[in-house]
Amino acid sequence: MKPFIREKKAFGFDDIPEDTCYEAGYLVTINAGWRSIRPVVNAAKCVGCSQCYLYCPDGVISIRDGKAVIDYDFCKGCGICEKICKPGAIEMEAERR
Repeated sequence: MKPFIREKKAFGFDDIPEDTCYEAGYLVTINAGWRSIRPVVNAAKCVGCSQCYLYCPDGVISIRDGKAVIDYDFCKGCGICEKICKPGAIEMEAERR
């Protein structure tokens, strides 16, 4: 049996969408306040690589003007964006009450 080999295609940053594909589809309620930490983007360190956007499980990160922007209304504070950020532009801080 011969394996199926897909045609290789080159992708660039222009092929990545700028925002999430859906307008708050299944995320219809604002965070209920149970988040204890939240990600904060240091715009001076952000290089706009889109890794945080691609790995965010909730789709709350968008890239605007070449920098990451987080929608705190729907962010759950999981910290995946901080772990994936190579330049160290995202840090987790205690939630303000």
